[in-house]
Amino acid sequence: MTPAARIAAAIEILDTVLSGQNAERVLTTWARSNRFAGSKDRAAIRDHCFDALRCLRSYAWLGNAGEEPSGRALMIGALRAQGCSEAALAEMFSATGYGPAALSEHETRMPSLQTAPPAVALDVPDWLFPLYQSALRVDAHPILELCRHRAAVFLRVNLAKGTREAAQEDLRADGIETQPHALSDTALEVTHGARAVARSAAYVSGLVELQDVASQALVDALPLAQGMRVLDYCAGGGGKSLAMAARAQMRVTAHDISAERMRDVPVRAARAGARIDTALQSELRGPYDLVLVDAPCSGSGSWRRAPQAKWDLTPERLAQLTTLQAEILDETAPLVAASGVLAYATCSLFEAENSRQVEAFLTRHPEWSVQNTRLFTPLEGGDGFFLAQFQRQS
Repeated sequence: MTPAARIAAAIEILDTVLSGQNAERVLTTWARSNRFAGSKDRAAIRDHCFDALRCLRSYAWLGNAGEEPSGRALMIGALRAQGCSEAALAEMFSATGYGPAALSEHETRMPSLQTAPPAVALDVPDWLFPLYQSALRVDAHPILELCRHRAAVFLRVNLAKGTREAAQEDLRADGIETQPHALSDTALEVTHGARAVARSAAYVSGLVELQDVASQALVDALPLAQGMRVLDYCAGGGGKSLAMAARAQMRVTAHDISAERMRDVPVRAARAGARIDTALQSELRGPYDLVLVDAPCSGSGSWRRAPQAKWDLTPERLAQLTTLQAEILDETAPLVAASGVLAYATCSLFEAENSRQVEAFLTRHPEWSVQNTRLFTPLEGGDGFFLAQFQRQS
């Protein structure tokens, strides 16, 4: 496919996504229906689409002076944001080589982002902008600017199978370059060859796993020790269960309300050389020395990886999530041993899901105290994560 044809394909896909469809499903359907597109074409089109979703408002502003976004406006805006000259833009939009139709007179007028409202320039819904400012204060603008760009790819080195240096050597043999990250002693940032990770010997052997560096640092902060009984209450695919199991010889149980989400946990655990039990709600047998609640949340700290969620979130949905988070904390507190720890985590940056949940929990349960809290932000290199650790007062 020519670069112009890739742009035309991205426009088609984005228009479908903007109608309310899931981006991943639309991309998969498009690829199945257009088998002439090679792997490089599919990768380039995917990048076009997800870059546009991260920068929906600013690209729309640059593409049609802030009118309602369309796939066409987003791709015009994307090319301008990337420094494409107006002559090159007109050549790309010339209806040749299966490319998109020529620019209209309206589309040739290039607006400036300097005149756009801050929420437009920083690509955030108007109603969410004050939430970022309240939670992050002077860091709000720099963090939102970072979130307009792709997240780095990070690997967690399984220290039960080898060192970080050994993992780097094995990855380099498969053409994957990495560098250590200071936020966690298990973290490697992929600087070249990210798309080859899943085929690499280091990954297949369980020496490395894909995991964000802040997620790794969150696990590092937990008081893990030999012989503990640990419950990962909202385990999903088991990433944090695996990270905890690699830290010490413990009995780790992964639980999720959806058994389907945990389907791959046994396979991943076997690859990592770890033992992780999975359990439904009725199968949980406390008390546990540590209960980690990685609660369902807005995901606002990880929207670089799932940008469509930023635009799909509503005030009503955020309220539902905060209610659910409180209910889960109340459900899990009785599962913690008398001297144990209840760890509450979200991949959110918002106070409603973080500090206010801590305050509300302590009000409902005065027998508990908070030992420490930690907010990881994208300024530290990874996703945004919040962690609070509770203990019963003696």
